[in-house]
Amino acid sequence: APRHRIGFLLKISDDPELQREYKEYHKNVWPEMHAALNRQGWHNYSLFLKKDGTLFGVFESDRTLDECIKGMEAEPINATWQAAMQKFFPAVDKLRPDETIVQLEEVMHLA
Repeated sequence: APRHRIGFLLKISDDPELQREYKEYHKNVWPEMHAALNRQGWHNYSLFLKKDGTLFGVFESDRTLDECIKGMEAEPINATWQAAMQKFFPAVDKLRPDETIVQLEEVMHLA
């Protein structure tokens, strides 16, 4: 299947110290987490952060976002990563951070 780009939003804390720590984690994503993401269809993946805690993510995949998230649920390292990320995310009904993703509609793509 052809690759397409998937854009989404997440929300972390607006606390500058927590944001600094979150960025440190993401400067050095664990090699086993990176490998798991690739196995599950997350390619050319970037995250962008606004000061209010809004995160914009974009990646390329030959799968849907739901398939990519479900694939990660089968990866043992994901539970460990999600637990480490939990403190950065406002409590949302006891959901894992990856369960709070809101997919965006692509309205333009200039190649």
